[in-house]
Amino acid sequence: MSYWLLKTEPSCYSFDDLERDKKTIWDGVSNNLALKYLRQIKKGDQAFIYHTGDVKAVIGIAEITSGPYADPKQKDEKLAVIDLKPIKRLKKPISLAYIKAQAEFSDFLLVKMSRLSVMPVSKEQWQLISKLA
Repeated sequence: MSYWLLKTEPSCYSFDDLERDKKTIWDGVSNNLALKYLRQIKKGDQAFIYHTGDVKAVIGIAEITSGPYADPKQKDEKLAVIDLKPIKRLKKPISLAYIKAQAEFSDFLLVKMSRLSVMPVSKEQWQLISKLA
């Protein structure tokens, strides 16, 4: 299993929405590097859901329920989507400011390339964030 971080603006689609809907198609990714990562995601992988905007924190955990496929709403076949469902909300959101302040996260893409909307998370980073939450 691999681990990922998926970013969303909570005013567009939040972890609350995912919990309410019980599943969703994760779409709207257009950056080439983010799409490259999205295409590496596999069914059964897990992802942190990260709220951007005013929140800037890891909020919850989701399970990927499909491999990547062409976005059915777009005519551009290079745009991919995945399906996912919520696993759980973190007891304590982990803020970007906190993550940036920890030396263990110096090589985390969330710190190095903070605008990227889909990124891998190492097993060590996953375990540390899970433990902190």
